[in-house]
Amino acid sequence: MAVASVARARARLPVRHTVVMAATAYAPLTLTVRRGDSVEWINKDPFPHTVTCAGVFDSQSIAEGARWTYRADRRGRFAYTCTFHPNMNGTLVVT
Repeated sequence: MAVASVARARARLPVRHTVVMAATAYAPLTLTVRRGDSVEWINKDPFPHTVTCAGVFDSQSIAEGARWTYRADRRGRFAYTCTFHPNMNGTLVVT
């Protein structure tokens, strides 16, 4: 029983990370997180954006001032874009 308690005490809690959408860009451009963490995108532009990685995640339209959260359960390197603004790109790395 003591071993189980120590193992639980050392378990890493998930972390929430933030990506801001402003000036038609994601900041940071590349974010590295650990599997199980969550990422929250916040739209600070006066028009909608999306966070879209084909076949992996798609926020749909995120209005001005709105947020969208994704739980990173899959390891890999994921390039994403805004479907409304094709020059707006970012990368999520999940280790």
